[in-house]
Amino acid sequence: MRQNVVLQALARLAASLLAVLTLASVPVLAADRAQINFIGFDQDAKYFAFEQYGFHDGSGAAFSEIYIVDIAADKWVYGVPYIVDAVRDDDPEAKRLAQVRSEALAKAQSKLRELAIDWPTEILALNGDGARGDTQSLSFWTPSCCSPNATQDTKFTVTVNTMPMKTVSDECHGYVVDDEMVVGFTLQYTSPDGTIVAHKDGDALPKSRGCTLNYSLYAVVDPAETVGPRIAIVESWPFGFEGPDRRFIAVPL
Repeated sequence: MRQNVVLQALARLAASLLAVLTLASVPVLAADRAQINFIGFDQDAKYFAFEQYGFHDGSGAAFSEIYIVDIAADKWVYGVPYIVDAVRDDDPEAKRLAQVRSEALAKAQSKLRELAIDWPTEILALNGDGARGDTQSLSFWTPSCCSPNATQDTKFTVTVNTMPMKTVSDECHGYVVDDEMVVGFTLQYTSPDGTIVAHKDGDALPKSRGCTLNYSLYAVVDPAETVGPRIAIVESWPFGFEGPDRRFIAVPL
């Protein structure tokens, strides 16, 4: 397998940030909708890293958060997330998004190297931001060689369902309105072997999840050009300053 993929990805990231700055004059939506950058896997597919980033609603401050998931344990690696957030700066809008993302990546770089996360991500299925239709389910097939858009015949499906939380924090009671409720989710994974529950929330949401009002499926990814674990990327919509904000959760399948 090729080495130094992360270093090559950083070069591409630097170029892409120029495009982000070019789009700075585009009108901003009311609530903040984080974007995602798939940093990659280690070569043994034990770890998966991604970044969520964007601008806070209200303040307009840029933020970047880098997560590393221990795939077998289905939990964050100790010490993550690596966060740079301009919201507490004297002038929250002064620091450009490119700088914030660069600083967050610098924070994470030692751990990314330690875990040898240098293998790229392949997107198996995606609900694009401009797409309409079912965002609660995604089906996909395994790519195969050697003709355009060739896949194997076996179909896989992931489905997310919401459920009201039995225990809700006082903070969430103060945020949501009467016709909304704080919800958790279950994620089902269907293969020829049957359907399993890949994730099911307990009675209360993790504090890191905030006051989440809904969930949807964004993507399914795996390590590129090799056999490895699949990861479902779930969108969560916690209550924010001006409405539901988008954040991301990585669920190993």
